[in-house]
Amino acid sequence: MNKEAVLSVVGLGYVGLPIALEFAKKTRVIGFDIREDRIQMMQRHEDPSRELDPSAFQDCDIRFSANPEDLKEANFHIVGVPTPIDQHNLPDLGPLLSASRSVGKALKKGDYVVFESTVYPGCTEEDCVPLLEEESGLQAGRDFKVGFSPERINPGDKVNTLTTITKVVSGNDDEALDNIARVYELVVTAGVHRAPSIKVAEAAKIIENTQRDVNIALMNELSIIFNRMDINTYDVLKAAGTKWNFLKFYPGLVGGHCIGVDPYYLVYKAKEYRYHPQVINSGRFVNDSMGFYAAKQLVKKLIAAGKNVLRSRVLVMGITFKENVSDIRNSRVNDLISELKSYGVTVDVVDPHADSKEVEEEYGFRLLEKPRPAYDAVVVAVNHDAYLQLKEADFAGMLKDKEGGILIDIKGIYRSQISKLTYWSL
Repeated sequence: MNKEAVLSVVGLGYVGLPIALEFAKKTRVIGFDIREDRIQMMQRHEDPSRELDPSAFQDCDIRFSANPEDLKEANFHIVGVPTPIDQHNLPDLGPLLSASRSVGKALKKGDYVVFESTVYPGCTEEDCVPLLEEESGLQAGRDFKVGFSPERINPGDKVNTLTTITKVVSGNDDEALDNIARVYELVVTAGVHRAPSIKVAEAAKIIENTQRDVNIALMNELSIIFNRMDINTYDVLKAAGTKWNFLKFYPGLVGGHCIGVDPYYLVYKAKEYRYHPQVINSGRFVNDSMGFYAAKQLVKKLIAAGKNVLRSRVLVMGITFKENVSDIRNSRVNDLISELKSYGVTVDVVDPHADSKEVEEEYGFRLLEKPRPAYDAVVVAVNHDAYLQLKEADFAGMLKDKEGGILIDIKGIYRSQISKLTYWSL
């Protein structure tokens, strides 16, 4: 706080940038990212993730850099790079290991390194620390300290933020734990929870999202069952929710870089211990199938309406992985779109938050600025605020059949408002 030491944040995505700016209100910060274009945006007070307003950059003592040499100025390093999965649903530690090497080259005696990237238990000490030691020539514990403090940032959430969510912290020894906790207490007003070990902190983070994934999978499976019974799932959940201890989860497409990814890290590590998780894998199977399932239900309704599927045109509203964010990574809406295209359906996609260029790079198609006239069906795939006020007449205006046209409402947000159109939701 006396500006005698410098803190670095490595990886300035939706996790790293808010952390860097929050600390920069208290101390000197170096914000490091390997992408020069992102650094230039942040130097102009622009958030590449479009989560933060320019005002978030004000009164911050921060220098943005893409030069790893600048990390040598720092004494306390926070690593918040992505930890995705590959095409085989296996952990892709490439960004994390690369960041570990960069930090290792910059380490000095007495420095601290804290990882925030979500990983399987043991990753910090078994995969990252050896690289830090190899690149620095120093020994962890003796020459520098290591900790793990899992990120809990919820994209698009303006209420539960970095400062208002209890921060789990851990360290390789008691001294490291105490100092790491005190550093985070500078910015986290909600306080910190001191985990007894790094592995405990890693495991705590990964089960937060695994628990949500399994519960949502149950709701998705129930929606499939109730659809066959011609019962509205949301009506069932509303009734069941009147009991005080009923857990209020809802069906939906589970994508993004947390809930749709983290369980695979735990499954991967469990197999090292010769255990094959049944419940977690089953939940992942159900949730990864829901986009394809919804597309098949729409195709059935097109056929039932006498439509030629090969000549049908469908509008999909929303491509981001969740509401009111710009992030399209691991969006399961693409599963729905690709499945419709496999049947020969022509699909147009709009989204007020997503960037068309990013969508084309990730999924191979561009967004429309606005819908074209006369679709055979409309799919509201993401419940953006911009869609919540739409009425049945608005959808009828997009459809060829003003009465009897098809509306697919993935999240069930219009379930009590539709009377003339053919309506379906999870």
